[in-house]
Amino acid sequence: MEEKIQKVLARAGLASRREVERWIEQGRIRVNGKPARPGDRIGPRDKVSLDGKGLTHLWHAPKARVITYHKPVGEVCTRKDPEGRPTVYDHLPPLPNGRWIGIGRLDLNTSGLLLLTTDGELANRLMHPSRQVEREYAVRVLGEVKPEDLTALQEGVELEDGPARFEQIRDAGGSGSNHWYHVVLREGRNREVRRLWEALGYAVSRLIRVRYGNVELGRALRPGKWRELSPREVAGLRRLAGLPAEARSSAPMKPRPSGNRHRRTRRH
Repeated sequence: MEEKIQKVLARAGLASRREVERWIEQGRIRVNGKPARPGDRIGPRDKVSLDGKGLTHLWHAPKARVITYHKPVGEVCTRKDPEGRPTVYDHLPPLPNGRWIGIGRLDLNTSGLLLLTTDGELANRLMHPSRQVEREYAVRVLGEVKPEDLTALQEGVELEDGPARFEQIRDAGGSGSNHWYHVVLREGRNREVRRLWEALGYAVSRLIRVRYGNVELGRALRPGKWRELSPREVAGLRRLAGLPAEARSSAPMKPRPSGNRHRRTRRH
């Protein structure tokens, strides 16, 4: 049975569909010796290569895994940073084949829940705007927020890239000039939470993502640590992505007692 090349490579954990499409445009992928084209369909007998290296595990890829990582402030979500800053990938468990694919990103000054998977198809679907997957954030705002501004934030605020709004806003308490709210979005535009508050004149002093879809950050997972999702959590994510609910993740891998010391050595 033949399938689109983007889907096969994404499912094997090489990259998201979008990244595979970029590789095809750049001429990095070849099928049976010829440059691949978007939409090409391949089967088990086809010989596929990336940058001249044959890809042999496409049809026998290990079961997909999904982990959640508690990103601290100060880490970036790129694999390599030209400024030498620490990245979230420095702290993840190694993979014999494929690589970790981030499901959305968090900016440098935002902490909290970050999902990563070896299944590019799952990552692509969960990030796609059509799926409307909820993201919940705990946000600390400086100063007292006017009731009419809370209403505006839920009805819609015009940003430079179009109107945006929070699906929900819940008062989470606080004292003095710092007040906490929990807000819910169904899209992942760049710095959207901060920009919505700033559009009405409020400064965000702290921002933490506490939930993505059905997966919650929880209190047990400390900053800089990761955990494997349970089969039930993976099944829930797959349902949100419009995929069969049967979890494809392998048996959970437990972090080492030392706190994930098996990180890669960084070179500056």
